[in-house]
Amino acid sequence: MTIRVMLVDDQVLLRTGFRMVLAAQPDMEVVAEAGDGVEAIQALRTTEVDVVLMDVRMPKLDGVEATRRICADTDPPKVLILTTFDLDEYAFSGLKAGASGFMLKDVPPGELLAAIRSVHSGDAVVAPSTTRRLLDRFAPMLPGTKQPQHKELERLTDREREVMVLVAQGLSNGEIAARLVLSEATVKTHVGRILTKLGLRDRVQVVVLAYETGLVRAGGHG
Repeated sequence: MTIRVMLVDDQVLLRTGFRMVLAAQPDMEVVAEAGDGVEAIQALRTTEVDVVLMDVRMPKLDGVEATRRICADTDPPKVLILTTFDLDEYAFSGLKAGASGFMLKDVPPGELLAAIRSVHSGDAVVAPSTTRRLLDRFAPMLPGTKQPQHKELERLTDREREVMVLVAQGLSNGEIAARLVLSEATVKTHVGRILTKLGLRDRVQVVVLAYETGLVRAGGHG
């Protein structure tokens, strides 16, 4: 199945470079391009897109607000934020707005292609170490971080809460399984239940909520 990609960046040269990389892949097709958030939203009205590569710093409408509007639609495409440096408040805001992950613009082509495929298949793409650095830097500014608990978390069992803390600390399902002496399939089930109970779309949103509610504090510890 071909993954339909839209490129959103105000630098034409960058879009051209990304388009060349993607065009060489048998399972990807660039179906639309936009130079700012307004053009991106307009393009999505007429074009079926699976994954949006979204620059954050653009004129007219930046990538964060564009992501927020796109993800508010029914059945939206997945959004992958592109940023110039990892400790970027725009990247953090993009995750909050509903993006499924973010990548640095100078990422090797192979990693970018893997990220597009992962996001398309429903996974979140953020390197755990980068996520932690990002959240350690910006979590103190979040509303609600001083509250140790949150009503939403009361829906979770003790085991689900335990799994959520480890997800927020950046552990993979395999690592969580080893830590809690569970099968990886069981961990996957727990993660699925956490997403369902809390109305979250992916692991990125689990991480953000864990920090917002104080379940995990800046520094990466529960």
